[in-house]
Amino acid sequence: MPRWLWFVPLALLVALAALVGWRWGWIAANVTETQVIEAYAQRYLADRAAAGTSNGAQRSDCRARPSERAWLVVICGPQPHDAARHYTYYVARDGRLQFLVGPDGTPVEE
Repeated sequence: MPRWLWFVPLALLVALAALVGWRWGWIAANVTETQVIEAYAQRYLADRAAAGTSNGAQRSDCRARPSERAWLVVICGPQPHDAARHYTYYVARDGRLQFLVGPDGTPVEE
């Protein structure tokens, strides 16, 4: 067996790692604030439905702001403020949820 053939699996692994890295970079570079807010507004509606408090929940209950702890903090809940129906989503630059603070300010593990 030729000696160069031993390096083909290594070359394929390096190419696969480069492709995965490029894809993650592309996703992170192309996620917009609007897309994140819309996605977490949908999640808010689902969380409220799962908690049995979906009565009156709307996508327009959500707003976002920048943060030092995360790229964006999406804050969802009715106005005036009702701690029992308020969710705060801390979102990383690539759109992943870093952590969630649920109703009454309780951290929620994912």
